[in-house]
Amino acid sequence: MRVDKPWGYELHWAKTERYVGKVLHVEEGHALSLQYHTMKDETILVWSGRIRFETGQGTARAAREMGPGESVHVAPGTVHRLTALETADLFEVSTPEIDDVVRLDDRYGRAQPRPTPRPDAGRSDESATAAKTKDPAATTGRDGAD
Repeated sequence: MRVDKPWGYELHWAKTERYVGKVLHVEEGHALSLQYHTMKDETILVWSGRIRFETGQGTARAAREMGPGESVHVAPGTVHRLTALETADLFEVSTPEIDDVVRLDDRYGRAQPRPTPRPDAGRSDESATAAKTKDPAATTGRDGAD
């Protein structure tokens, strides 16, 4: 199923009680919302193009460029945003809570300001511990093994 978005579109290719698979097509220069998920756990693989992936908020925000073959794990409660440096196609595999999105900032007027998440909101003990270390690599896998 195709779902048009202001930044491009999503193709939903799998949906079960345990997981969802999507292709995200993001046009060059466009960005998804600065957002977090309360329950949804996701992993994103860059298939083509280049993106800038940001985590954190305010002055604590970290960013890295990603290209084909690179992946990132986004644990519940992780504030994040991606921007297409080039038109990009991404695979996203997640838990099935597809409507679990809290938009903190959005170029397209879709943000609904809410309290920011607690560092350990919705996370496993391992993820919460990694968040406390303030190591972006701890919650965003750099080796694609997540």
